[in-house]
Amino acid sequence: MFRVKLSVVPSWMVLCAAAWLVAGCSTTKVDQTANWSPNKIYTEAKDEAGSGAFDKAIPLYEKLEGRAAGTPLAQQAQLEKAYAQYKSGEKPAAVATLDRFMKLHPASPALDYALYLKGVINFNDDLGMFAFMTRQDLSERDQKAAKESFQAFKELVTRFPESRYTPDARQRMNYVVNSLAQYEVHVARYYYQRGAYLAAINRSQLALADYREVPALEEALYIMVQSYSALGLDDLRDDAKRVLTTNYPQSEYLSRGFRTKDDPWWKLW
Repeated sequence: MFRVKLSVVPSWMVLCAAAWLVAGCSTTKVDQTANWSPNKIYTEAKDEAGSGAFDKAIPLYEKLEGRAAGTPLAQQAQLEKAYAQYKSGEKPAAVATLDRFMKLHPASPALDYALYLKGVINFNDDLGMFAFMTRQDLSERDQKAAKESFQAFKELVTRFPESRYTPDARQRMNYVVNSLAQYEVHVARYYYQRGAYLAAINRSQLALADYREVPALEEALYIMVQSYSALGLDDLRDDAKRVLTTNYPQSEYLSRGFRTKDDPWWKLW
């Protein structure tokens, strides 16, 4: 009869295998919140956020959304998670959280805050932190975020004129409009300085057509005067100059030219 010879596994190999299994099991993440009540999770999340540990607060708010689903506490968790994501530098995630909140809770009494926070997130409010080094303002940045910020603030002031957030939103809207107009003029100046006078004129006219009563329009007219002059179009130059002096009789552009980087149009927020 054929017999299979069984080999004996050394005891040290058995011990190593057991140790490996134990080590593998020990890597399983234990959910410390498993037995916590929703209120306790919220308290812990608030404490983490209050101490500046927003990265630790975010997963707690996410757990709370699931544990307290369908309750006002879950809605509060969503809003506070969005703020924590914003403070953690996760701006796209924060905006996505707010969009989801507004879609799921269109009648929420906190909708005005959600719109305000979305506007603030896209507002680029880190401007003041680095402006003293780079002298860069919002007009020199990508304008997509600025436009999205304006739309959020506009919806807020339109739908909730009595909201506590509306006065600040109005001020920020003014700043964004000035920024968007200045962006067009910034591009026009860029073209002018490189001798692309027709492009400079077109961009200046775009600013004049799209915006009203903003500081940037004075420079837009001056760029048109200079560009028409460079092209030898004296009649158009004189027309542009007449509009400039009529609307800005004390304009310093005609006496001292373009502003320098040390003389920005904007004020620190």
